[in-house]
Amino acid sequence: MDDSITLKGIKHGLLVTVKPDGKWSDVTSRLTTLIDAQGGFFKGAQVTLSLGPRPLRYQDLANVQKALAKRDVALLAVLTDSDETSGAAHKLGLKTDLSDVELQDNGVEALPLRPPPIDPEEHGTPGVLINRTVRNGRTVHSEGHVVVLGDVNAGAVITAGGDVVVWGKLRGTVHAGVYGNESAVVCALDLAPTQLRIAGYITISPEERRRKPKPEKALVRNNRIEAEAW
Repeated sequence: MDDSITLKGIKHGLLVTVKPDGKWSDVTSRLTTLIDAQGGFFKGAQVTLSLGPRPLRYQDLANVQKALAKRDVALLAVLTDSDETSGAAHKLGLKTDLSDVELQDNGVEALPLRPPPIDPEEHGTPGVLINRTVRNGRTVHSEGHVVVLGDVNAGAVITAGGDVVVWGKLRGTVHAGVYGNESAVVCALDLAPTQLRIAGYITISPEERRRKPKPEKALVRNNRIEAEAW
């Protein structure tokens, strides 16, 4: 988006801040183009325009109000340092003061602008992402899944209601499906846990060092925990 127009979420809709320079016709064109491109996001929104010192005539402001209304967007208020613009806003019945629109935190509520809603084709499940090595003595627990982008050292403990995925070496104690989910799995690039549990099943790694490390997935099969290539 052109940086001549910035958006911010506020308590009563959207704050649209317009740079004070540039032709007004260009600004309104960019604004309507932006709204048209994200119609679902703006539909039904209330907008406060922040115009700085830019002077606008009554008709200029009225045209913007009509253009927004045509797109199902309501112009709620105009914030301006220009007496001319302020007068035009009052004639149109628009609010011109921050307190009028009950903004928070000295005028602007620290709400991020949210993207338009998306209807995902794939529905995920909640979990915890750990983007570091889990060291000896540390514990990670999730009601859902646990994903570790790093190693899990010996002495670390991971428990999860769902799956456990380790993008690294798994040396610690891990318990997937801790609430009895026998379909849970444990995956790692190097699967060598001190102790591995899935639901009520338990296994430990053999004492001797195994084969060359390779990605594996542990799962319950035939009433025991088995490992297969991942």
